[in-house]
Amino acid sequence: MEKIEQFLQTEIWNDRSLADMMTLEFIVSTTTSILTATAIILVAFLVSAWVASRIRRLSERHKRLDDTLFHFLSNMARYIILAFAAMFILNTFGVQTTSVVAVIGAAGLAIGLALQGTLSNVAAGVMIIMFRPIKLGDFVVINDKMGTVKDISLNFTELAAVGNFQIIVPNSEVWGNTIINYSVYPTRRAEWEFGVGYGANLADAERIIRDTIMADERSHAEPEPFVQVNNLNSSSVDFLVRVWCDSKEYFQYQADMKRKVKEALDAGGIDIPFPTRTIVQTSD
Repeated sequence: MEKIEQFLQTEIWNDRSLADMMTLEFIVSTTTSILTATAIILVAFLVSAWVASRIRRLSERHKRLDDTLFHFLSNMARYIILAFAAMFILNTFGVQTTSVVAVIGAAGLAIGLALQGTLSNVAAGVMIIMFRPIKLGDFVVINDKMGTVKDISLNFTELAAVGNFQIIVPNSEVWGNTIINYSVYPTRRAEWEFGVGYGANLADAERIIRDTIMADERSHAEPEPFVQVNNLNSSSVDFLVRVWCDSKEYFQYQADMKRKVKEALDAGGIDIPFPTRTIVQTSD
């Protein structure tokens, strides 16, 4: 009887010792995993912030590099590093990341089908940011909307219209439509059409128009200005005038020249006709 009791006590003691050892091992393992995960999180945040700042500094050091593009790339690099850190943390706790990736993929497919329009804007935004058909400060026409580019995000492009009101254009319409960008090239060709009367001396009219426009310091001598009779209208002889100027001065320059040429033709005695109509009245 005493041997049996000793045997039972020994077995109970062994079970308790085994349970204590298992509990201690579980605590140590869990604590180690938590500490490792914490270390991974801290390192990931530090590394991602450092990498993002280095990418942004590239655009700050080199003025030719686009700030929007490098801001986007810095955020992308940061999120990629944090995503890899999350995978390492899951592995630390014994979670099979392959199944997690499969679940995320299935969820992403479902969300993608539900948000096709939004995702098309995001995809177009990525293409705009990567290939840079437009950039901040450009004066553009997009889908018949004219304005200065103020912001380019993943979902939409913001324009400031000439009347200083906001225009929001979805990126799918920006990337999928013809873009007219007036700010890409440093020079533009201004074009006018001036009509003079049939009785006017065409040589004098051409000289006045050319001298008036070329006297303005904004007019470029190269390429050579074009001033020629272009059309014999019903009530006027029309001169076509083409002169190059700086893109930033285009609109004001074009408006100023219309007034200056009108005043110069008046001063030179060159008639500028207006449409007339002759009415012939007959009686029965």
